[in-house]
Amino acid sequence: MTARDSADILVVGTGFGGAITAYHLAAGGAKVVMLERGPWVASDEFDHDFLLGSSYTRIFDFVVGDGMSVLGGNCVGGGSVVYFAAMPRVPGFVFERRGSLGRRMWPASITRDTLEPWYDRVAESLPITRQDWNDVTYSGGLFAAACAHAGRTANPAPAAIDRDRCTNCNWMMSGCRFDAKRSLLLNYLPAAVAHGAEIRPLHEVQRLSRTPDGYRVHYTHIDGDDYRVTAGEGTIDAKIVVLAAGAGATPVILQRSAAELGTLPPAVGRYFSGNGERLNTAVFDEDRVREVLGLHHPGGAYAASQVGKGPCVTSWDRLDGTLPEFERFTLEQLYFPPGFGTILAQIPGAGGEPTWFGPEKKEMLRRWQSWLTIFTMSEDDNEGVFGPPPPTGNAVRISQQMLGRGSLRYDPTPNTLRGWAAADAEVKDILERDGLATVEPWTNDLVGAYTVHPLASCRIGDDPATSALDDRHELRGHPGIFVTDGSAVPGALTVNPAFTIAALAERAVPGIVRAAQDHGVAVGYGAPAPDGVTSARRAATPLVRDMVGGG
Repeated sequence: MTARDSADILVVGTGFGGAITAYHLAAGGAKVVMLERGPWVASDEFDHDFLLGSSYTRIFDFVVGDGMSVLGGNCVGGGSVVYFAAMPRVPGFVFERRGSLGRRMWPASITRDTLEPWYDRVAESLPITRQDWNDVTYSGGLFAAACAHAGRTANPAPAAIDRDRCTNCNWMMSGCRFDAKRSLLLNYLPAAVAHGAEIRPLHEVQRLSRTPDGYRVHYTHIDGDDYRVTAGEGTIDAKIVVLAAGAGATPVILQRSAAELGTLPPAVGRYFSGNGERLNTAVFDEDRVREVLGLHHPGGAYAASQVGKGPCVTSWDRLDGTLPEFERFTLEQLYFPPGFGTILAQIPGAGGEPTWFGPEKKEMLRRWQSWLTIFTMSEDDNEGVFGPPPPTGNAVRISQQMLGRGSLRYDPTPNTLRGWAAADAEVKDILERDGLATVEPWTNDLVGAYTVHPLASCRIGDDPATSALDDRHELRGHPGIFVTDGSAVPGALTVNPAFTIAALAERAVPGIVRAAQDHGVAVGYGAPAPDGVTSARRAATPLVRDMVGGG
């Protein structure tokens, strides 16, 4: 049986791109319905284990592609539930990137200066603080000390964390049961609901089709225990559709819709970026750490990760706009569960070649409590391409939760490989000095590259040939369809992208409001932050004066 419903505006996804737009549109008076593929998990349901059926497997989506695997959120709140809460602003040079296009990738209307008021709007709604050195984990301090020893700098990252609530449990990657991490579950989403928005979890959007005055969104209802099983289907008609399902799902929905929507922009499902991400594992010699750096903890670096408040410590030394493109990157120390490292960390084999198994790997695993993971965010070449969409969803589900096989193809170019090599060399230079550690990159042999920050698969830009969206985030040739998630970001950012995705979503809202008004929806723009604060709203108002009547 097919259920039928309608709304003024239908938002697909509840992460940063979806929650922010839904809040403002609902606060402006529109009837808003949000469809979320994953479950709605309450704070007290976030488990501190990795068992099948725990929050860990329920709220993640791990899709293996050809040369690239993508790890993302799969729950109400999306990536904000599973991220490390690091919220840096993007350096100005990123907006001038040319990549392999030979011209500016970003729309001319967007620079660091023009995006600044929208960053401020997010910061007012999602307070961001910088921890001091009394708060950081021992492992973060160890990374910072190694950087200083090598003549580099490192600092605690700005983060959306309530430090009074943080218990140092270090399970934030699996959701925060103490509400210390300021996910969207605590601000934009409840505020949207308070203004009448409806959130429907376990609804997976399959495709869009046209109606006389808008679009019809076709979805299936997913079983809460086994995501391979459906429990019915339905449609919702809406005058405006906002796609914010994530850079690994939004282009797939559009690809599957092409037969009914008509010709799509050629950039849909192309130019995917993994944010230039790469990981290295450093196995420390605790005796050398004590001798060289004067640091010691009885449990070793990782066993003491819970001593201090996260999320991470970052080195921005290579974020220099005068450096050549593809040689700029961030190095970030963070906590990855031992299971990930167990699978992917390499070790020199008997013949010196890298391997991910064998007796050498077994010895490495024995010392996991002395590991640190160093995360690189660099500049890639937007080389990812989505193939034909799977029959349903964004991937062919392999297990009942979390794991799937997708259509993304990724073959890194020499530019991307050069950036990774430069970052790997920097990590080794910092951490192997004076015998502090042995550094090995995570293997690409099993699943190719991997990213936790997928971007650019349906991006904004000025060139219709290479950008699926105009600078208002509207899908070219399809008025009333907007994209506000990481898909819309033009390329790799060299830093954690959550803050920028959120700022771009804030910036997109006035244009969505105007389009909704043109389609007969009684909606306005100008809501304060979810908690009622208005100073950043006042700063942004001159940018959209024609939308708010000059007030």
